[in-house]
Amino acid sequence: MSNGETSLMHLQSRWGLSPSTVTPGCFASVMATGIMSVGAHLKGLTVLSTVLFWLAVILYVFFLALVVWRACSHNDGLRADLHNPSKAFGFFTFVAATNVLATALEGQAHFRIALVIFGIGLLAWLILGYLIPFSAVLGSSTSPILTKVNGTWFVCVVAAQSVAVAASGLKANLPTPAAEVSLGSVLAVIAVIAWSVGVGLYLACAVFVGMRALLHRIGPADLDAPYWVMMGALAITVVAGSKILEGGTSPIFAATTVIIAGASAILWSISTWLIPALVFAGLWRHLRRRIPLGYSAGLWSMVFPLGMYSVASTNVGKVDDVPIISWIGSQWYWIALTVWAIVFCAMVWSFVRSMNAKTSPSAAAG
Repeated sequence: MSNGETSLMHLQSRWGLSPSTVTPGCFASVMATGIMSVGAHLKGLTVLSTVLFWLAVILYVFFLALVVWRACSHNDGLRADLHNPSKAFGFFTFVAATNVLATALEGQAHFRIALVIFGIGLLAWLILGYLIPFSAVLGSSTSPILTKVNGTWFVCVVAAQSVAVAASGLKANLPTPAAEVSLGSVLAVIAVIAWSVGVGLYLACAVFVGMRALLHRIGPADLDAPYWVMMGALAITVVAGSKILEGGTSPIFAATTVIIAGASAILWSISTWLIPALVFAGLWRHLRRRIPLGYSAGLWSMVFPLGMYSVASTNVGKVDDVPIISWIGSQWYWIALTVWAIVFCAMVWSFVRSMNAKTSPSAAAG
């Protein structure tokens, strides 16, 4: 095999730029870019929000085309990922990315389009919500399963809460009073169910991660960027709770207001506490244990939680009338945007270097 062919295979493996190599968690970049667009909209940065939104749409369409292509022509690899406990939960990034786009569209007053996109995300959540646990846990040949538990498992929580966020946002912005009776009630029920399921899934995933840490060592190589989703899952749960609280009148909302309001405040506090712990873990991993720090697609799993924490703080501060929390969210957005820009630039630079590595051997041979 020539050096050019080797470089091309490395490029495809690193980037997932072909149907045979696209990874289950490829939509994490869409999630991260989409939530930064939502955050910019909340801050009144209309131009930035629009640019980020369309960039997220481009990434979404690109990766969706690759995934569909893979399902049609490379379904053996797709089935293998479905049965791999360390990769399968990455498929939930499609659900979260779809609902993040729906939320962004709803914020821009495109209700009908947002409702259609939300319907796709809801259907995907219902299918994957049953398929992934059965295929990746019960249908896996890996033993013991606990050795494959990682941060990507929390993406199933993010997916559930993304449904709750989109549903409650649509419920709060129904275009006509007549729709309140039917569609509004359905959206309210979906929001509360998804929020409740998400909380239960978080507790389950936290138990699994704790069991792995106690029974099977988590080394510095294992403690990678997707573990930030532990914090991001709490942050989006807070956003979902705040959206439900401001989602208008509905019997099921009224019945759960006290529980959701109290839980949101507690979960926001825990997510805040987790940030320094995750930062210290990263410093220990890269500075103390000398794990090389370079671009990988998994870094987008860190960007999304940072952006979601900003949105969560802004929303919970507004709903609970605590200005200091809203201020934290407003200032944190700049941190999240900086990290997003660094990861995006690193992605582009890594891509350019990979392309140069691919073409240089060919030029030298000529």
